[in-house]
Formats: sequence, C-alpha cells, structure tokens
Amino acid sequence: MIANFVLIKTRPGQECDVYDELKYLPEIIEFHQLFGEYDLIIKVKAEDLNELSKIVVNKIRHIEGVIDTKTLPGIKF
Repeated sequence: MIANFVLIKTRPGQECDVYDELKYLPEIIEFHQLFGEYDLIIKVKAEDLNELSKIVVNKIRHIEGVIDTKTLPGIKF
C-alpha cells in the first residue's frame, strides 16, 4: 500500500457533513480538519495511481458539499 493524501475544500457550513460521509469510505485510513484554503486532509490507501484516481473521482468528489480536491500521491523510494 502507498500512502496518499487528498486535500478537500467544502462548501461553507458543510465541513462536518463531508467529514461524516468520509468515515464510511474504507479506503480512508486517517482524516483531519484544517483551517485555511482546504477544510480537510485525508490519508487514502491505494495500491496504485489508477486505484487512487477511482477513489477520488468516483467516491470523494461525489460527496455532497465537496467543491474541490487536491491529490498528493505517495511514492515508494
């Protein structure tokens, strides 16, 4: 597994709703609320970039209240 991070921007006032929905995704292994440009940062488990893109596009971006994401894929040295 490679650790990947996704920054999530939500609609104002929907931070908690998005946070609650993310808890149901088994691929998310850690998440934290933030102050600043993005509202949440999550750690996502995925075997490769193809799997990561499917999680972000098909699951995370479909959550009501998510307006933007920034994906930071992990690598192995």
